[in-house]
Amino acid sequence: MRILGIETSCDETGIAIYDEEQGLLSHQLYSQVKLHADYGGVVPELASRDHVKKTIPLIKAALKEAGLKSKDIDGVAYTAGPGLVGALLVGATIGRSLAYAWNVPAVPVHHMEGHLLAPMLEDNPPEFPFVALLVSGGHTMMVEVKAIGEYQILGESIDDAAGEAFDKTAKLMGLDYPGGPLLSRLAENGTKGRFKFPRPMTDRPGLDFSFSGLKTFAANTIAANDNDDQTRADIAYAFQEAVCDTLVIKCRRALEQTGLKRIVIAGGVSANKQLRISLEALAQKVGGAVYYPRTEFCTDNGAMIAYAGMQRLRNGEVTDLSVQAQPRWPIDQLQPIE
Repeated sequence: MRILGIETSCDETGIAIYDEEQGLLSHQLYSQVKLHADYGGVVPELASRDHVKKTIPLIKAALKEAGLKSKDIDGVAYTAGPGLVGALLVGATIGRSLAYAWNVPAVPVHHMEGHLLAPMLEDNPPEFPFVALLVSGGHTMMVEVKAIGEYQILGESIDDAAGEAFDKTAKLMGLDYPGGPLLSRLAENGTKGRFKFPRPMTDRPGLDFSFSGLKTFAANTIAANDNDDQTRADIAYAFQEAVCDTLVIKCRRALEQTGLKRIVIAGGVSANKQLRISLEALAQKVGGAVYYPRTEFCTDNGAMIAYAGMQRLRNGEVTDLSVQAQPRWPIDQLQPIE
């Protein structure tokens, strides 16, 4: 079975072809970072229009890269949510239309399930069950994963997601969009211990997250200090350390609560080097293991959608001719795979 995956939930157009036996055959990705940089964030209408321009050419490029024709595709998977509704509709409409024209089934895929399953694309995939930490610009949640589709949300952000807090704090420091990776790079030159940031919601029980107060603390710290290069690096270090520590503390609690030893981390923030180092240390301490996708599959991509779509199609999930787009779609509403 060969599945074409289409990802257009936000500001990246991702196309991939996944073969059930051979694995990933092709992967095409276009980022809209430059398009939105002047605005300091994603402009939904511009994102949708750019997906319209890029999706079909990238599909052609993916087919060419894999050495395939449309007749070689057995199904189409597209991101149906959550995400920006206009952007979702572009991928959903194209995906559903191609499936109809090629006379193959189409399946809507949950964006966060795609991220959650992204480590399955690696040579050493995790076994079920495990605890998943999903961290991106739009989502931060802890999920107990018993099997594909069997998800229990253990905790989630009540305000800003971790990636969103990274980007907003970077903007306060005068860094370009998207600022999260730039802040992390700046933190590499920071001094440990000069600034001490709080670890929000770690002084109370539970697994929910809150990062808006941490962003405010960063704003106050920036305003109260000189804007020289070393000070900025020290503030970036303290902010990143606080976010990583908070996420690790919550992961430790989740492992204790569930009795599990395996951790999966996915989403854009999972590419953060300090977070990976901290989670590796936690896994070693508890006698467990941590899994994450390669860096190029941490951000939005078509490969994770193709893989998740293959699992759903193998389970017999085929939609009618309707185009499905759900900007809000809780992951625990998904059906388990039989």
